[in-house]
Amino acid sequence: MKSLRNGKPIVIAHRGASGLRPEHTLEGYALAIRQGADFIEPDLVLTRDGVFVARHENEISSTTNVADHPAFAARRATRTIDGAEVAGWFTEDFTLAELKTLRAKERIPLLRPDNAAFDGRFEIPTFEEIVTLAKAHGVGVYPETKHPSYFALIGLPMESRLVAQLHRHGWDSAESPVILQSFEVNNLKALHGMTGLRLIQLMERDGAPADAATESYAAMTTPSGLAEVATYAWGIGPNKAMVQDGDAAPTTLVADAHAVGLCVHPWTFRAENAFLPPSLRQGDEPSANGHLTDEIARYLALGIDGFFTDFPATGAAARDAHHKE
Repeated sequence: MKSLRNGKPIVIAHRGASGLRPEHTLEGYALAIRQGADFIEPDLVLTRDGVFVARHENEISSTTNVADHPAFAARRATRTIDGAEVAGWFTEDFTLAELKTLRAKERIPLLRPDNAAFDGRFEIPTFEEIVTLAKAHGVGVYPETKHPSYFALIGLPMESRLVAQLHRHGWDSAESPVILQSFEVNNLKALHGMTGLRLIQLMERDGAPADAATESYAAMTTPSGLAEVATYAWGIGPNKAMVQDGDAAPTTLVADAHAVGLCVHPWTFRAENAFLPPSLRQGDEPSANGHLTDEIARYLALGIDGFFTDFPATGAAARDAHHKE
């Protein structure tokens, strides 16, 4: 299966160099670029005035200092998103100017205490700022549309906005340094009808897409399910456990996807013991770093075409070492 950079699997900086800086910050993306990422990956949500910004979720209490702003206390709300009640502060209740008064913070400080030292220093970036950074350094962007059905229901449909923004930059074909991804299906099918950009169907090991377009993610990984995905997507982005679950034997997902012409970009490769299989952990502390290079090497040997990682330098080194073999 053909990859994108000199025949090598691509290294996708998951929300930036988020093992070393708070995720979804320009500083984290810039570090990822310096560390050798081929693509930087923002999760995209919308502001009240229709601007794409990068946040892990549209609920921002765990990734910003919004709770420390008395002026925004009354905006705390409870919403139903993808069938679940969520309480907090939501990007769609803020203008871009208001969000720019907030500062990012580390989302998982117990596992990444060093990142918490950067709390309060970095702004919430717009997608336009991320595109500008990527273009300046010659890397690609790999945006995920977050909760597109929810945003459509509240009058902020994502697809036409995103396509128009990317096309304004001259990015409109499969040769463009852009890959669009979503856990939903109808969102990707709509994008397929609007643009020639490459599309990735994200998959979780359990459950089903929030738009209920198919019975389950598991059904999508059958040969017939993958053939259906191939009618609208360029590849799949499965939870890495769907390719190999820890120390268990690998599945046939990579070969099955390749058989219908889909590339495979699993997620997410992280260095902390908490995210590694038992055989690759080092010590008992969940936040301590284990043998991430060895884990990535396992998946490269299975023929993946790229991978998402919070540690782009480790990912690039592992990829390059494998490519030389």
